[in-house]
Amino acid sequence: MNPRRGLLALLALALSGCATPPPDLISLAEQVRASEIAFAASMAARDFPAFSGWVADDATFINSGKPLRGKVAVLAHWQRFFRAPAAPFSWKPEIVEVLDSGQLAYSEGPVSAPDGTPVARYFSTWRREPSGAWRIVLDNGYETCNCGKPVTAK
Repeated sequence: MNPRRGLLALLALALSGCATPPPDLISLAEQVRASEIAFAASMAARDFPAFSGWVADDATFINSGKPLRGKVAVLAHWQRFFRAPAAPFSWKPEIVEVLDSGQLAYSEGPVSAPDGTPVARYFSTWRREPSGAWRIVLDNGYETCNCGKPVTAK
């Protein structure tokens, strides 16, 4: 083997050891699911400081087409949902997906009235912070139709 090829092979081998292993997407998805559940639990527990901790400083909540931009605006609007002794709604993740980069994730699920009736669906984008903690950066939702049984043609 010529010395040049040997040097290139050695260099390639050395550099391959420097490659960052791919993120464990299953583990990251479970982290996001646990974060979403804890975020929702803060509403149920009426714990506004805990709720606040899940919202990123640069978060945007769509708010029926009137975006709330930044944590201060989001919290100013959402504080009203913490005034009553009981939570006005609850939510839970059904779908959680993490990008291959391991830095962003999506969660989606039902929003329910206090009696458990589904009233909406939410979808949120989460970002992994340098500390490894997940924070919500984008949130939206839509009301679901309580249309009943479809009418069939006669």
